[in-house]
Amino acid sequence: MLSPARCSGERANLIYSQRAKFDLALRLRSGQATLGETFSFLSGLYFRGKLAYANRFAAPDCIWIMTTNQGLLPPHTPLSLNDLRRMANVPIAINEPRYTRPLKRCAKKLAEEMSNAEIVLLGSVASGKYVDLLLEVFADRLKFPSEFVGRGDMSRGGLMLRAVDCGKELDYISVAGAIRHGKRPPRLLPMKKTAPLEALANSDPSATSDSCILADCKN
Repeated sequence: MLSPARCSGERANLIYSQRAKFDLALRLRSGQATLGETFSFLSGLYFRGKLAYANRFAAPDCIWIMTTNQGLLPPHTPLSLNDLRRMANVPIAINEPRYTRPLKRCAKKLAEEMSNAEIVLLGSVASGKYVDLLLEVFADRLKFPSEFVGRGDMSRGGLMLRAVDCGKELDYISVAGAIRHGKRPPRLLPMKKTAPLEALANSDPSATSDSCILADCKN
């Protein structure tokens, strides 16, 4: 389960501009872009890392992206510019029903359909805007990579790209009862080899697990 990308800000303004002529902006205007590629553009390294990691270690039908107003959606969901604007108008806050109601509804449905799967949250666990709601639904089944503790967004993105590169899945621990704030870990070592992030974000999974990966949007 991936946390959402921020739908406003400098990179979003590039897309919203009527003068934008690059491919993604043009396809958004015609509703031919996807949620995954749009969030990867908006968030950069962080979301690209999450999506590449999910594609590498989870089955395609077990990857879900959190949104501000539509609950959980798969990465290949078609997205238009108007859809993106509506997402940008809804804050990610635990007291915002336009955010919490669809997310809780989708989470409950997922919990019922995948009753034996662990749910891996790829996103910040330091605040309650994701975990407070998800814990109510998934309880001890909600996991997160233990190495996320103390890391910022860019560090988490880099960590996941390194896991993709070496083909080794991160270790998961339950959110319930975990230490979610910690000392910042040492800086990541440079990757020995690099590949275009776009290629990683769109790579086909060559290894899968029984985990259901949720990618969150940065907000």
